[in-house]
Amino acid sequence: MSRVSGKISGRFFSGIGLNIIILGIVSLCTDLSSQMVFPLIPLYLTSVLAAGAFVVGLVEGAAETTASFLKVISGYFSDRIRRRKPFVLLGYGLSSFVKPLFAFAAVWPAVLSLRVIERIGKGLRTAPRDAIVAESSDVKVRGKAFGFNRAMDGIGSMGGAILAVILLPIYGFQNVFLIAFIPGIIAVLVIFFIREDDRKQESPSEKKEKSSLTVSLRMLSGNLRLFILASAIFALGHYGYAFLLLKAQSTGATDDTALLFYVLFYGVYTLCTIPAGIVSDRIGRKPLIVTGYALFIILSAGLVFVTGYLILPLFFALYGIFFAFVDGAQRAFVVDLSPPAIKATALGTFHTAIGLVALPGGFIAGMLWDVYSPAATFVFGTALAILSLVLMVYVKNNSISTP
Repeated sequence: MSRVSGKISGRFFSGIGLNIIILGIVSLCTDLSSQMVFPLIPLYLTSVLAAGAFVVGLVEGAAETTASFLKVISGYFSDRIRRRKPFVLLGYGLSSFVKPLFAFAAVWPAVLSLRVIERIGKGLRTAPRDAIVAESSDVKVRGKAFGFNRAMDGIGSMGGAILAVILLPIYGFQNVFLIAFIPGIIAVLVIFFIREDDRKQESPSEKKEKSSLTVSLRMLSGNLRLFILASAIFALGHYGYAFLLLKAQSTGATDDTALLFYVLFYGVYTLCTIPAGIVSDRIGRKPLIVTGYALFIILSAGLVFVTGYLILPLFFALYGIFFAFVDGAQRAFVVDLSPPAIKATALGTFHTAIGLVALPGGFIAGMLWDVYSPAATFVFGTALAILSLVLMVYVKNNSISTP
């Protein structure tokens, strides 16, 4: 496949293919749908189904871990058949058709099951989609391309959260879940406009790299494996926005106020993610990721001492900056460090490693919250972020990936 399929004009979009614009629209619509549902799940579990923080951590962790097994597999087969679009279509389609079913979940195990099925869709699409982003952009603007995709994701997420804030008091949880189906199905229809280039003859070395999943994984460099290890350790302690929402609740914020904080987080994230991608193109991915980890340490350490919700907007904004720094840069860094013929496999390995620690991470975060205190959850996150930061010192900021 060629790197840039369907180039479009304009200074900002120089080096960025039309597929990236299409995927941006898909991400926007999908996250518009998703964020009408997912920020409500922790609140729905605790406010309506009377579940505790442990269940919130279990639901979020199990969903990500279950889906993670598919990420490396879908990435490998996407490389093997040299097609991305079928995996993207199936993945987004499954997620979109599952979301309205949350309206009929009356007990938390049903919420857990639906969350797992929805994340299976994410597992199918994530690595092939990221590979399309990498292949549809010039190397010199790869960070900006991933930043644009993440920004469109953020715009959709912010819009979905705003709609959730507006619609929740009027229609209630179940009806909001049903309404979320509309932007989800639009996203699926837009995927049909993605264009994949004709297959080109593979070299013998490329065929060897993809001869089996085991061989493909062996082709990953030690430097890339070290980065994936550091990222996985960080993800183990990354408690995510669900616990930020619980923190807001525990300090006296109403559900509506907590959702407004969530909108603030995604607004900051959306504004920062494209500039962050451009910076990573200029100074390298590693410095930006290291800075993001450092911001997370400051954020987590600060949350240990917060007792009132009036200061929480500052922490939600800082979380948005941190997330913008690492979200796109980590994906671009994986592509930078991977052999060109197995970039989807490398991305799948990265996403799988992150997903595999989500269940134990969510379990530990919830257990610490319920058994000890909210502060214990944030101390745990701080400690693992520090360890990840130390490991990042030994990761080389070089690139072996060509088109």
